[in-house]
Amino acid sequence: MTTKLMTKDTISIAAVQSLSDNYNEPAWLRQARLAAWETFKAMPWPTYKEETWRRTRLTGFKLENYGLPLPPDIRYASRQELPEHLREELAKIDSAGALVLQDGRAIYHELDETLARQGVILTDLRTALAKHEELVRVHFQTQVPADENKFAALHYALWVNGTFLFLPRNVAVEKPFQVIVLQGEGVANFHHTLLVGEENSEAVIVEDFMGSKDGMSDSVAEVYAKQAARLHYLRLQNLDETAWNFATQRISTGRDALYRHLQASWGGKLSKVWIDLELEEQGGHGELLGLYFTQDRQHVDHHTNQNHRVPHCTSDLLFKGALDDHSRSVYQGLIRVWPGAQKTDAYQKNDNLILSDHARADSIPGLEIEADDVRCTHGATSAKVPEEYIFYLMARGLSRKTAVRMIVQGFFEEVLNRVPVPGVRDKLEAEIAHRVGIE
Repeated sequence: MTTKLMTKDTISIAAVQSLSDNYNEPAWLRQARLAAWETFKAMPWPTYKEETWRRTRLTGFKLENYGLPLPPDIRYASRQELPEHLREELAKIDSAGALVLQDGRAIYHELDETLARQGVILTDLRTALAKHEELVRVHFQTQVPADENKFAALHYALWVNGTFLFLPRNVAVEKPFQVIVLQGEGVANFHHTLLVGEENSEAVIVEDFMGSKDGMSDSVAEVYAKQAARLHYLRLQNLDETAWNFATQRISTGRDALYRHLQASWGGKLSKVWIDLELEEQGGHGELLGLYFTQDRQHVDHHTNQNHRVPHCTSDLLFKGALDDHSRSVYQGLIRVWPGAQKTDAYQKNDNLILSDHARADSIPGLEIEADDVRCTHGATSAKVPEEYIFYLMARGLSRKTAVRMIVQGFFEEVLNRVPVPGVRDKLEAEIAHRVGIE
């Protein structure tokens, strides 16, 4: 697809203004976009001297290599009209609503009519701005500020579209929502996810990022699980292995809220993901789950924060990864208990399975505790598959590939068992099987 090149000449205040003009944005959003551009220009590019970038370097990354997408002028009215591969992808999950975006344009949308009458909103962010501007305004760029990091600032300056989910008070949705984000070759995609669960609401949403051959993805997700809400956000990163991926995600939990987050990182040449869980009212519980399986020279870096700001909250983090060939993973995690946040119960664990003599996993869990009546633990492991395990299975008639697959599958089972959508578990298991060479 033809793109407008993002060269040094076109990345300018005029280009940002033009982007805002093209969408006829309200004054508050235009001002935020221009301010983000100034923030981006003022912030230096990250270097290895920064702790969060010490083990992840941007060697070979050049922003001017990527184009801004020209959204396709297509829209499908029914599933039957969609290309076969998209119909098959949507069919993997029995959903209450679905949304497909391609290069910043919503090309397909569906939502159960009963839910729509109850006030549930699932749509692209552009449509939400047009129909529910005030609802977007009070939540947009509130969790993740533009100065959070260099890539967040760039995102807010150049974002085009995203996902918007709003759950009204006391509405529980049994079936999950499904979103597919497609990205073309050689382009930069700036997808913004905004999820709002009002008091005592409940839902599961699955976002699947695909494509981006020789491109880059720079996304931001802002999630609000308000009082007694039960919200599950499953984020699958299946980008092409030539893509650069940057993602900033932040979750706010209200009183007695339950939140579960899954980050599955399969694709990308280099992937850098920040995930912050903010426990801001008493009784909140948050789970952060992660899966990754790197190959070739893939590099994946997850940076997490479990911020316990008030008493009587719990959090549980479990990230598990397998590494093959010359790939590398970095995990940096922090449990922070703020002054006065008594009766905090927090756990953090990162396990790595090394499948090659050349693969490497760096794990840096940490605690920062400023209260004295808490229970906080953390740990990390890295180990190779013991040859005696493989021999044991092969002695019972299995091939080596099948034996390794079973061991890897068992390694990931602890996370897979906590995924609440069967279709998502099936997709994750299929990807694991594919990566160990079993179709």
